[in-house]
Amino acid sequence: MCKDSVVEYKESMVTQVALFGAGGKMGYRLSINLKASDFTVKHVEVSEAGCERLQTDLGITCCTTEDALDGADVVILAVPDTVIGKLAHSIVPALKAGTMVITLDPAAAFAGHLPERSDIVYFVTHPCHPDIFRNNTLMDAKTDFFGGSQATQHIVSALMQGPEDQYAIGEKVAKTIYAPVDRSHRVTVDQMALLEPGLSETVCASLLTVMREAMDEVVSRGVEKQVARDFLLGHMSILGAVLFDEIDGQFSDACNKAIVNGKPMLFKDDWKRVFDPEEIAESIRRIT
Repeated sequence: MCKDSVVEYKESMVTQVALFGAGGKMGYRLSINLKASDFTVKHVEVSEAGCERLQTDLGITCCTTEDALDGADVVILAVPDTVIGKLAHSIVPALKAGTMVITLDPAAAFAGHLPERSDIVYFVTHPCHPDIFRNNTLMDAKTDFFGGSQATQHIVSALMQGPEDQYAIGEKVAKTIYAPVDRSHRVTVDQMALLEPGLSETVCASLLTVMREAMDEVVSRGVEKQVARDFLLGHMSILGAVLFDEIDGQFSDACNKAIVNGKPMLFKDDWKRVFDPEEIAESIRRIT
């Protein structure tokens, strides 16, 4: 039997998914998409409010951990980073050989919080979220900033442990829970950690927070808030389009001079050390 046939056969056998944290912020989103899929899903939620929400909104009844793990091919841990290690250590010993465990963030995997067991599969996947230059025409898609609902997004995934042919299975689940998906990128767990928390949170979220504080400072100095907001967001759009090659353009001479003078005031010369392995590890240690 050729390799492609093996993958196709194994995919057809993956029918039962155990979703932990099914009624939480992320788990609820996954529950919606999995409900519309071909997978048989068993939902686990410790919150009474979360269980009630699943039942009322989606007609989903939660079950016990034991029931969810009975016959599960894939286990998704849609729980906070601080809980993943404890939860994984409590359920992984009970899993049948070959079961795939999926985390939705690289933090716990990178930090070594997943228990050692050589006969199961560890798969990590995370959404990119709809990008700011998306061209969705439907209003529902335009207001779906998170993704996984109306707006198309890209995703990243890593096969941390397990046979190579298991990647296709994990990717199939990932495309289902984050649908609609356009580009599906394969990375390593270490690379995903550079992306998050490194690129997306330590750098992007920090800079956006500073930009909001800068807008508030301009307002405090007399500019009307709506004027400052319109001006900043408009410039974010055009400047971003030029910087990220969305359009063929260039900054004005005045803008380039402002950047040369502004960067030393805003950033330390060694700011890129936030991507050094020890800094990424320390950031993840704080998160988990």
